[in-house]
Amino acid sequence: MALSTEESGRLAELLSGQADRVTSRWTEIVTSSLRGRLSQAELRRQVQDLHSAIVTTGEQGVIDLSADNAAELRAALSELSRGRARQGFSATETTVSVFALKDVLAELVQETGGANALNDYVAFSKLVDEMGLFTFESFVRTRESLIADQAEQLLELSTPVVKLWEGVVAVPLVGTLDSARAQVVMERLLQTLVDTGSPYAIIDITGVPAVDTQVAQHILKTVVAARLMGADCIISGIRPQIAQTIVALGIEFGDIATKASLADALRHVLRLTGVETARRQPRRGV
Repeated sequence: MALSTEESGRLAELLSGQADRVTSRWTEIVTSSLRGRLSQAELRRQVQDLHSAIVTTGEQGVIDLSADNAAELRAALSELSRGRARQGFSATETTVSVFALKDVLAELVQETGGANALNDYVAFSKLVDEMGLFTFESFVRTRESLIADQAEQLLELSTPVVKLWEGVVAVPLVGTLDSARAQVVMERLLQTLVDTGSPYAIIDITGVPAVDTQVAQHILKTVVAARLMGADCIISGIRPQIAQTIVALGIEFGDIATKASLADALRHVLRLTGVETARRQPRRGV
């Protein structure tokens, strides 16, 4: 919805003529909807930025939110959306901050009157609606980006690569292993092998609830990638239920060593490296 040159001029004059009153009243209305979650100074700054952008755009002629001359207004709305999304506000709380301008305009138009008062208010309201929709869309894009970043961080946290011994690293997997997580596991393991120069890697699947063909393929790809880096892999955590499933599905691990527990896998690697290990014998009573 674009305002005509005359409507844009009247809107700019209306808002700039009583700038302090407009921003104060606008801030007051928004404050009640945010329930003190934002400081008065920060909120007033946001309102003043929006007020200034609207006036500047209106003074340039036709207000069309998609036009080049509305770049400053779009930037102010986008900045409001990004800031609120990062601070944990809801989409409703963010867009209400824009729609509150309608109440302010209603009061100003009613006071000034004039032959075009009703038509002006309808036109101004449609512009505010468009600004609110733009703000909502910007908020959603920012929130989706934040969620994607957090999901990536959680993936990295859920796939640690730890050093068990000199030359031995382990990847303890917990939870479902899908394609995205398998890629992160592979990348982190390969990078750790490069950084540490470890010749052995243990992939522990004790915490994986179930192993199907897809999970097995992810594990096998990781093992192959590690071998290309010059490291041998051992798979640990093969519980009886998982062993039966692997046999039933006809999954072949080939010459890859498998062990029942992480401790058994580490003991196996230490024997390969020539380190003597002994199982601790239970103490006998005297």
